[in-house]
Amino acid sequence: MSFQIYKNLAWLNELPRAEAESTFRDCCGSAEWASRMAASRPFPMLENLYAAAEDIWFSLPSADHLEAFAAHPQIGSKSAAPSQKKQAAEWSAGEQSGVSDAADSVREQLADANRLYKNKFGFIFIVYASGKTADEMLAICRARQGNSIETELKIAAQEQHKITETRLNKLLET
Repeated sequence: MSFQIYKNLAWLNELPRAEAESTFRDCCGSAEWASRMAASRPFPMLENLYAAAEDIWFSLPSADHLEAFAAHPQIGSKSAAPSQKKQAAEWSAGEQSGVSDAADSVREQLADANRLYKNKFGFIFIVYASGKTADEMLAICRARQGNSIETELKIAAQEQHKITETRLNKLLET
């Protein structure tokens, strides 16, 4: 661990509450999660930050999970989600970079799979996209369409948690 990460953790701990909530919203689009994270400060060690992030996330009801999902652009979309701020939008673009060099046919198939997914489940397809190709994300989306809504909400919540942890890492590494 670098000294800079702990310096950034101290910065995060010292932010005024409203700024901390806004910063946490870049990591996860749930207002309740961000509020509880801001209220849980200070985090003496990184482990405390990550434990709180996980405990709070998995204690939230589905409505808060759905709010977080809605703060993501659709996989393969070139536009940010309407509720995304600049930092979150930049992170999303980087996380989904595996789609940028995909063939047009794969992009079209991904758009179709996204549409079918949203029609079935009522929310966008959430996947930890970092390091995945467009073909991999397409296959995952298609495979998950066979799930029940209850199963899919659990899987999407787990994927969101992975995204949140990665974004907390990015926040502390900058």
